[in-house]
Amino acid sequence: MSRLGTITYNIAKDWDLDKIFKTLEKLKYEGVELRTTHAHKVEVELSKAERDKIRKRFEDSPVEIAGLGSAFEYHAADPAVVRKNIEGTKAYVRLAHDIGAPGVKVRPNGVPKGADLEKTLEQIGKALREVGEDADGFGVEIRVEVHGAITCELPNVAKMMKYADHPNVFVCWNSNPTDVAADGTIQKNFAMVADKIREVHLHDLTDEKYPWRELFRLLKAIKYNGFTLAEIPESSDPERVLAYFRSLWLAFQPPGA
Repeated sequence: MSRLGTITYNIAKDWDLDKIFKTLEKLKYEGVELRTTHAHKVEVELSKAERDKIRKRFEDSPVEIAGLGSAFEYHAADPAVVRKNIEGTKAYVRLAHDIGAPGVKVRPNGVPKGADLEKTLEQIGKALREVGEDADGFGVEIRVEVHGAITCELPNVAKMMKYADHPNVFVCWNSNPTDVAADGTIQKNFAMVADKIREVHLHDLTDEKYPWRELFRLLKAIKYNGFTLAEIPESSDPERVLAYFRSLWLAFQPPGA
């Protein structure tokens, strides 16, 4: 059975680590993905002593660190920008290793205007191979979020994975409207990356346009036991929203999960 967690983007973006630990334990959330730039301040600037302290806090807490959420991306037309993002990813991988995070989320964010789609997908894939190989040496997974106009389409994500061709490059399923085929199902698109899914982002579980029950059935079918993470908007009453989210998450679990 999958496990429930949240992303600090955006429901918990203003929470420091103390509040993250206290609130998620109270609400029976098992994990958290720490998205960069948020109030938790878990960033690459931390010293070794600070990193060790954060690692110890997670080891001593029932709340696990599900991963680090970066905004590094490799689709830019300018090679210098791509290189900067690759090197930034590598620095973030070392942070993940030091604090005990099992993976780093990266993303594509579209295709540059006028760029050739296939060449862009190949460029992204080759960058993913480089960071995946680097991260492998630190025991950290690279998880590619299904994200961005055009690049969020599952056939294109599958091509990125093919170009990456590395066992340490995985997919972060993002529960996008573009997952849903004309027949209202996600099965065909899910199958394109099913063997690579290492993380799942969930959005508004009250959105009846997305086949949530089917998603959970498919996750059960592949014996997925990783985190399904609430990626939902901020609220004036976040604890109440997260409590309801957990109730819906439990209700959507297939029999025997």
